[in-house]
Amino acid sequence: MKRNTLTGKQKRFLRSLGVTMDPVVMIGKEGVTPAVVESAKAAIKKRELIKLRVLQNAEEEPADVLEVMAERVDADLVQIIGRNGLLFKRNFDKPNIELP
Repeated sequence: MKRNTLTGKQKRFLRSLGVTMDPVVMIGKEGVTPAVVESAKAAIKKRELIKLRVLQNAEEEPADVLEVMAERVDADLVQIIGRNGLLFKRNFDKPNIELP
């Protein structure tokens, strides 16, 4: 079950912001653990847009891992490039990003 509340224009805008970002959550061989999910939730609440990286030693395919993360964090999966993914979740209390 994918959330897809973003338009193509909004996704393009978010991808352009994500280009300069460094990954804030790394997913290794343990995969999607509760600790990884919690750190992603905390980061996304503060920033709205976060970059994740699936490390080389991860056992599953990066795309699969990123889709599971998006579901667990309840965020939109904006982009997957190689081992990196962008997640977006609007913070209605303190929005940081003004979507077009």
